[in-house]
Amino acid sequence: MLGERRDSITALINIDMPIVGKWARKNRIGYTTYTDLSAKEGVYNLIEAEVRKVNRDLERIEARTVIHKFVLLYKELDADDDELTRTKKVRRGFIGERYREVIEAMYNDLDSVAIDTTIKFQDGRTSRIKTTVAVRTVGEKE
Repeated sequence: MLGERRDSITALINIDMPIVGKWARKNRIGYTTYTDLSAKEGVYNLIEAEVRKVNRDLERIEARTVIHKFVLLYKELDADDDELTRTKKVRRGFIGERYREVIEAMYNDLDSVAIDTTIKFQDGRTSRIKTTVAVRTVGEKE
């Protein structure tokens, strides 16, 4: 969740690959990788429905806390990429820098953002990811 010193709340969301993958197979949605699955329209619709449920609960507490926009990240956050600590805590400052373009796309009312990045694996190998991440709007700004 992001929103400190901003006019709305946004979210960077990682899907749970085993659960969403099972849902996709059940719904006959083909995919090959995490990146591919996280970009599927059906998966975005599934997650949007869940975000809307969360927003309904948040509105009861404080209307300013609802999620206005979200993206499904193209990769899982990983300690090997310095995004998490070894105890799986998110390194918020690092995430803010690494995903700056994605975050700014949400706050600048873009519908999508092109990604061209390199990730590293535990064994030292690297892989390049080129994809487009959709930005979904689910709530109204205050």
